[in-house]
Amino acid sequence: MLLIADSGSTKTNWCLIDDAAHEVRFTTEGYNPNYVTQEYLLESLRPALPQGYDWDSVHRVYFYGAGCSVDRYDFMRETLRQLFKQAEIEVAMDLLASARALLGTSAGFVAILGTGTNSCLYDGVRITHNIDSLGFILGDEGSGGYIGKRLLSDYIRGYMPKEVGRLFHETYHLTGDEIIEQVYTQPMPNRFCANFTHFISKNSHPYLENVVRQSFRDFFTNIICGYPDYAAYRLNCVGSVAYHFRDLLADVASEYHMELGDVVSYPMDRLIQYHLKNDY
Repeated sequence: MLLIADSGSTKTNWCLIDDAAHEVRFTTEGYNPNYVTQEYLLESLRPALPQGYDWDSVHRVYFYGAGCSVDRYDFMRETLRQLFKQAEIEVAMDLLASARALLGTSAGFVAILGTGTNSCLYDGVRITHNIDSLGFILGDEGSGGYIGKRLLSDYIRGYMPKEVGRLFHETYHLTGDEIIEQVYTQPMPNRFCANFTHFISKNSHPYLENVVRQSFRDFFTNIICGYPDYAAYRLNCVGSVAYHFRDLLADVASEYHMELGDVVSYPMDRLIQYHLKNDY
C-alpha cells in the first residue's frame, strides 16, 4: 500500500492507496516540524489513523510538508517510521508536492499561498531555485499568517476604519492583550493569525481588500521579483489564500507583468494522479 500526505501548517490531507488503486482519504491537523515535537505528532496522528487497516502493510510513504527543509527530513522520517514500520519513507517540502501536482513532469513556476508561503522554479523533476520565504516571523509575505498579522496589528493600534474595527470586535471579542498573549506565548501563532483571513473573505470593505492586495504586493516585491526572468513564467499556485483571493492575486500579478496560471486550493487530487502514474 502507498500512503501520501500533503501537510500544511494547518491541515494534513492523507490518501491511502491499496494495490488495486482504491483510495482511502482522511485529514489530520498540520504537522510543521518547526512547531511540533515528535511526541506531539505521534499523539495526534496515531488515533487519527482510520481503523481496520494493517498499517504495517504500507510499503511506501510520501510525506510532503510545510517546514520540511532538508535539516528536518530525519526528524520526520524517524517519527513516521514509528507508525509505518515496514515502509520506505520519502520526506520532501510541500513545495515539491505542489510542483508535481500542478506541473507533473513539465517545467515552470509554482507558489504556495496558504497559512505560509513558498515558491520555486521546477524543471519537471526537481526544484531548481527556491527563494526562502523566511517563515512566519521574518517573512511569509502574501500568506494567511502575514495577512492576519497585518489585520491584528491594525486592530490593536486602532488603525482599522471604525466600522471594520467594530465588526471585528463584535465577531471575535478579543482585546489587544489577549491577541498578544496568544501570538507570543501559545503554540502555532502562524495558524492563529491565518485564521483571520476568514474575516476578510466574509466581509467586503476597501480596507480589507487593500490589506490582501498590499500583502500580495509584498509577496512579489520581496520574493517573486528575486527570481531570474520571473515574468516569463505563469504563476501557478496552491493554497487556500491563493484560491479564495485569486482575483486580487491576478490583479497584483499583472502589475508585475506576470500572468496567473493554474490555482487550486489543495493539490491532493492531482498528486494522487501523479503517484498512480509513477508508482504503479
